[in-house]
Amino acid sequence: MNNDSSKLRVDFNRPVPVGRELEYVTEAIRSGHISGDGPFTKKCHALLEGTLGVCKALLTTSCTHALEMAAILLDIQPGDEVILPDFTFVSTVNAFVLRGARPVFVDIRPDTLNIDETRIEPAITPRTKAIVPVHYAGVGCEMAAILDLAQRHHLAVVEDNAHGLFARHKGKYLGTFGALATQSFHETKNFTSGEGGALLINDPKYAERAEIIREKGTNRARFFRGQVDKYTWVDVGSSYLPSDILAAFLYGQLEQRERIQSHRQRLWQTYFTALKDWGEKHGVQLPYVPSYDEQAYHIFYLLMPDLDTRQRFISALRERGIYCVFHYLPLHLSDMGRQFGGCPGDCPVTEEVSDRLVRLPLHNALSPDEQEQVIEAILEFPF
Repeated sequence: MNNDSSKLRVDFNRPVPVGRELEYVTEAIRSGHISGDGPFTKKCHALLEGTLGVCKALLTTSCTHALEMAAILLDIQPGDEVILPDFTFVSTVNAFVLRGARPVFVDIRPDTLNIDETRIEPAITPRTKAIVPVHYAGVGCEMAAILDLAQRHHLAVVEDNAHGLFARHKGKYLGTFGALATQSFHETKNFTSGEGGALLINDPKYAERAEIIREKGTNRARFFRGQVDKYTWVDVGSSYLPSDILAAFLYGQLEQRERIQSHRQRLWQTYFTALKDWGEKHGVQLPYVPSYDEQAYHIFYLLMPDLDTRQRFISALRERGIYCVFHYLPLHLSDMGRQFGGCPGDCPVTEEVSDRLVRLPLHNALSPDEQEQVIEAILEFPF
C-alpha cells in the first residue's frame, strides 16, 4: 500500500493547531523549563482531573507507556493472565506481556466492536489478574457487566480509552470506571501532542506509587512538594514524563475540546446521514452507537460485505485521491498471538470484522468540501 499522502486530495488524518498551541509552545521554550512536569504539564493534569473528576491524571510519553505503568501498578507477574479484546492495537497487550503475563484474547460484539462481555467469564481462571476493556471508536464497553465480573472474581479493571476521551457511557465519562485508565494523544487522536498519553487513576491507593514509577522509581515528586528533604530510589520505574513542550501543544488542544468535538460530531453525522440508505442497499454496516452512549466521534468506519469488496473500495477511493485505511488485524492470529496458543476460529467476529472494516477520513482539519468529495466517491463506487 502506497502511504505517500502528498499526492492525495483528502488525507486520512491531518493534525493541525486549532487554538493557541504554537503560542504555548513558544511560551514553554522561553520559560526555561522544557523537561517533564513543567507548568503546561500541570495545567493538563488539572484540566483532566477537573473535567473528568478523576483522583489523579499523569501525562506520559505515550498511551503505551501509560499501559506499562498500569501493569507495574497491578504488580503483574510472570504467569498471570490478562483478559482483553482480540480487536485492539498491540500496545494493549504488549504492556502486560512485558511483565510476563499471558494474554487471553476474547472476541468482540458484532455491533459496537467492543469486547463481548458475555465471553469474559468463561475466560477467567485462577491466574487471571485483570480485565482490559478497549472502548473502540470512543463508544463505551458494557461496563456494568464488566465491573460486576471484576468484583465477583476480585480482578482489576484497566480501561484502554485511547479512542474515547470526553465520551460518556450511561452519563459517566469513559476512563472513570476502572481502577486505572489510559489515554492516547498520538497524532491520529482527537486531541494530540504528536506522541503522548496519560494515566488516569480512579483508585487513590495507586496514586502515590504511580508518581514514583513515572519518575524512574524515585520519590522526586514528594521532594518537590516538600514532603521529604531529599529524594532517592524507592521502587521500580522508568522515565515516562513527556517534555513540557509537548504538554504546551496538548494544552492548546484540550482548551479547544468543545470546538474540536463539535467539528468531529458534524463530520460524523454528515457521513452517517449521507451513507445510511446506501449502506442498507449494498449490505454495508455503518457504526452502531447505543442510545445511552455519547461517543467521542473518533472514527467513522464501514463494514463492507467481504474482503474483496473492501480492498476494491480502498483502491477505488485512492484512485480518486482519497486515503482510506483498514484497521486492526486479529491479535490471536499474529506471529506473537500464535505463540500464546491463538488458532483460526478462536475469535470469529474479530476475524470477520478485520477483513471487512475500512475507516474514512475524519480529522480536525477535514473541510466540508473534502468530505463531500469522499461521500461522492463512495456513492459512485461500483459494487
